[in-house]
Amino acid sequence: MDPARPGHPDNEPAHRKVPGTAHPAGERLRRRGQGELEAQVLAVLRSAGRPATAGWVQEHLDGDLAYTTVITILSRLYAKNAVTRSREGRSYTWTSASDEAGLAALRMRRVLDGERDREAVLAHFVSALSPGDEERLRALLARATAPDDPDNPPDTEGR
Repeated sequence: MDPARPGHPDNEPAHRKVPGTAHPAGERLRRRGQGELEAQVLAVLRSAGRPATAGWVQEHLDGDLAYTTVITILSRLYAKNAVTRSREGRSYTWTSASDEAGLAALRMRRVLDGERDREAVLAHFVSALSPGDEERLRALLARATAPDDPDNPPDTEGR
């Protein structure tokens, strides 16, 4: 096969390996799900136990992400208030201000904020909940309206 012709393996675009997946020649790699990379970065930051540089985060992520990609993800998380940053010399150190549940809640809030008819969106959301999730939501709303009620302590088990 002529290496100058389209379709030759040397002329095909290189694909980055997604952590945890194999990719035989010719097989397309799966795209990460929405927010998956942000969740991975948050998990790495939480595991640091202290403020971390973007380089440290890059080294501790699975895969071979470019430094600029890590900076972009951290900057997006900062814009969402999911991380904080502090100036250290010419760069920043980053700290997780949210966990995966907090990040999911931020995404949900962003979607809701982008809709004109919030009531309709909320009504559809609630009507699609399973009975167990509806019960959890009702309990959370009850706690939110009476946070100092001794008969209704905050949920410390994350349910």
